[in-house]
Amino acid sequence: MDSQAKYIDVASLAQVLPGHTLKVMTDRGDILLANVEGKIYAVDDMCTHEDSSLSLGCLKGELVSCTLHGSRFNVRSGQPMEEPATEALRRYPVRINQDRIEICLDSIKDS
Repeated sequence: MDSQAKYIDVASLAQVLPGHTLKVMTDRGDILLANVEGKIYAVDDMCTHEDSSLSLGCLKGELVSCTLHGSRFNVRSGQPMEEPATEALRRYPVRINQDRIEICLDSIKDS
């Protein structure tokens, strides 16, 4: 990743406990933070099948579910694991700076 990439502070680690998610608002849209066994992942918050916030769904392991039609996405890879969604979520680089979660919206992670 480019060393000039700009990270923005979006939340504290205490706000996203293991097994939970948090929707954060950015100037580029809503991002879902997910804590999977102590590691934070960042993906777009909107289901790629229909516009429904994934923050309303449940995180089980590394899979978050959409409450509208039941699609599930892997937050590590962004890939849909269950239909009707077929398009992956965009993923964003995450770094932890002391107790703060920072994400880079300028660089989308490759699957």
